[in-house]
Amino acid sequence: MSVIDDIIKENNRRIAEINKVFNPITGEGSILERSLLAIPDCTLPKQYVPKAMLRNRFIRSLKIAGSIKAFIEKKYGFATQEMIDVVQDKIFRIRYKYDFCFWAATLIYIKQKGGGEDILFRLCRPQRRLITKFEELRLANKPIRIILLKARQWGGSTAIQIYMSWLQLIQKKGLNSLIVGNTLAASNEVKDMFDRMLKRYPAYMLHELGEIYNESAKKVENVGASKNIQRIIQRNCKIKLGTAEKPDSARGGDYNLVHCTEVGLWVTTENKTPDEIVQSACSGVLYRPYTMIVYESTAKGVGTFFHKEWVAAAKGKSQFLPFFVPWYEIELYTLEIENVREFAEHLYSNRNQESTTDQRSQPGRYLWWLWESGATLESINWYIAERRKYTEHAAMASEYPSDDVEAFANSGEMVFDKYEVEDMRRTCKSPRFTGYVTGDADVGPESLNNIRFVSGGDDRLSVWDMPEDDIVDGVRITDRYLVVVDIGKGFSQKADFSVIAVFDRLYRIDGGKSYLVAQWYGKTDFDRLAWRSAQIAKLYNNALLVIEKNTLDTNGGHRVQESDHAPFILNELKDYYENLYARKQSPEEIRENAPRVYGFHTNVATKPVIIDNLKKVIRDSLYVERDENAINELLNYEKKKDGKYGAIDGHHDDLVMTRAIAMQIDLNEMDLPRQVEIKQTRNYKQAVSAATI
Repeated sequence: MSVIDDIIKENNRRIAEINKVFNPITGEGSILERSLLAIPDCTLPKQYVPKAMLRNRFIRSLKIAGSIKAFIEKKYGFATQEMIDVVQDKIFRIRYKYDFCFWAATLIYIKQKGGGEDILFRLCRPQRRLITKFEELRLANKPIRIILLKARQWGGSTAIQIYMSWLQLIQKKGLNSLIVGNTLAASNEVKDMFDRMLKRYPAYMLHELGEIYNESAKKVENVGASKNIQRIIQRNCKIKLGTAEKPDSARGGDYNLVHCTEVGLWVTTENKTPDEIVQSACSGVLYRPYTMIVYESTAKGVGTFFHKEWVAAAKGKSQFLPFFVPWYEIELYTLEIENVREFAEHLYSNRNQESTTDQRSQPGRYLWWLWESGATLESINWYIAERRKYTEHAAMASEYPSDDVEAFANSGEMVFDKYEVEDMRRTCKSPRFTGYVTGDADVGPESLNNIRFVSGGDDRLSVWDMPEDDIVDGVRITDRYLVVVDIGKGFSQKADFSVIAVFDRLYRIDGGKSYLVAQWYGKTDFDRLAWRSAQIAKLYNNALLVIEKNTLDTNGGHRVQESDHAPFILNELKDYYENLYARKQSPEEIRENAPRVYGFHTNVATKPVIIDNLKKVIRDSLYVERDENAINELLNYEKKKDGKYGAIDGHHDDLVMTRAIAMQIDLNEMDLPRQVEIKQTRNYKQAVSAATI
């Protein structure tokens, strides 16, 4: 059998899996492990029910009897139609408690996409997968904590809200729910699902079997004067509506179920960040069974609260479990193929194609990756056709992401390959130490005396690896450490952040990688920043100190205006710190005995060079990153329409620039570290006290 035959065979298998029977009424093909419940005189004589339902005492007795009539006659000696109807009603009520899909498909009406009459809620494939995850947690007696990264058009919000309603209406009385949207309109849209559902929900189902009830009695009432809090009277539970626009409205209380929708769009308001608004909404929810918190959103860039929560969940460092649905799992997105074999042959023969000159198509390597990820040929055919609507892959990816990395991609022309950057996230971790480096003064020559690291304090230096002795057994390692400084926009306390990044080049001796080993990130005046960077460089064995001496222009991120104070301070610093980076002089400058120019100058000529170099470094994995914030900055770095490089609006590039400058110096200007034997040792670190760590 040929490779093409294998592809076609696998495609047929995938299509068959997609088209498997799903009948929520009979239970055939429904979620969870199921067993046949055969009751010949029931309206549904054959039902495939969740296995747990068969352990119900009433169902066990009924199954032993063999029929409803036999069950009644065994208990009462006779059976009437009214008695049979009551038993049948009880069977279905029991199944409603065990089988969400059955309950939804027989009792719950939702708005039909595209208009028309409301329809009963029959779960699509992604919705079934999401509900399965909810049920696995509930049945394991665990709290439900999910962060849902949404693609378009599969009804994630609907599934969440209807499942919460099932918990409130079927599982337990008194479960209060809170819905928080990015806007009041978004919250109302989610709440509308609940109102629409409850309006047509059978009144008898709000009462116990046999309980007397009034068919026309109202189901909900307002709580107090607020129109945003309602109570379902018969179930003694509340539904509260909140919005991130008004943080006080999102404040939780005695709530068990919280649905935070479109969290990626939440913005800081009334001096409250999205983190604080979410905390306010969810802080009252206890970590116990039959509680539920779901953050759901489309992705709106990296570095946001939602993105950070997603990354934490994906790494297993959060209470929350990540849930994502790629576009090719959604039934809508398929397109029939005229000649399947020809399509498969073209897909396979172009699987290594890395680029295309057509802005409205994807290279063959990407399409083959879709196949390997699980897409059908028909789905890939739809993707090819849909891609022609967009001039950039990022625009397509934002609407129809294939994985979570694509989902968080930005709409501009991103500089660094997102998959290569995300791969670097694996080495990121919390620093081993935090503290500060100090000397006999904060600034000036005396600040370089008695250098030591002190744990704690507000002026935090993050340290992943402390400096090692530069001389061991009469051997000194040269050119080991590199310190790069990026200056924030201006030097006042209102300035953007400045960065001091320290890299260890030891493993370059054997062809290995450089490592980020320490980093200071904060706001300060330039003179303090310069002397602080010299203190850190001295701590790290008199490292080469490279200070980028330009400020940021607000237009596009180009560095075009040098600080008036920079030359003076750097010229002063070089008299007391001997290993300060200076621009390489030309032969003419050397002949004319021109003064050295200290600091790294980033301008329209050098910036493209160092950014291109960093792209190669990331592609070939030539350094090891430790700081996750740097990963986020790399993912938010773009080439703008005017050709300039910079962070997307609302983000920073301070960390990117330290990496770009560092890798340029590391790979292209510094000598490789060497082991040099010396006769008389000089311990550069005798003033560093290990006891302070």
